Amino acid sequence: MHTAAGVEARLPIRSDMDLVWVRQHVRQAAALLGFGLVDQTKLVTAASELARNTLVHGGGGLMEASHVGSSGVDGLRLTFSDTGPGIADLDRALSDGYTSGDGLGMGLGGARRLVHDFHVESAPGKGTTVRVTSWVRRPPRAGGAV
Repeated sequence: MHTAAGVEARLPIRSDMDLVWVRQHVRQAAALLGFGLVDQTKLVTAASELARNTLVHGGGGLMEASHVGSSGVDGLRLTFSDTGPGIADLDRALSDGYTSGDGLGMGLGGARRLVHDFHVESAPGKGTTVRVTSWVRRPPRAGGAV
């Protein structure tokens, strides 16, 4: 089991430069937890889209990264929160192909497909919180003598 050192973080999202810091932290944290390159890239891509949404649509906010574990499997949980206008039509925003045109063109639905667990809470005038978790895929242990 890995420790939280180097994984836990609270990063502000107030500028384009902050988006760079979010991507770098997510990549490093995923690597520390043992994510393979493909899974690192998926998680960084989802984080980039969600951070940009936080900045552009939510007026800025915060990303929190934390190490989670379940049954000996490591995971990385990312929470993006803002106090912006919220999402008026969440079902539409989550639908395939919907994008505001400002991000990577994948929208919330695309970000959802890149992670294992996805949860969003939003209400008009109350802001938005999106929490995603990805789990490290470990190869099965070989049987036999040590």
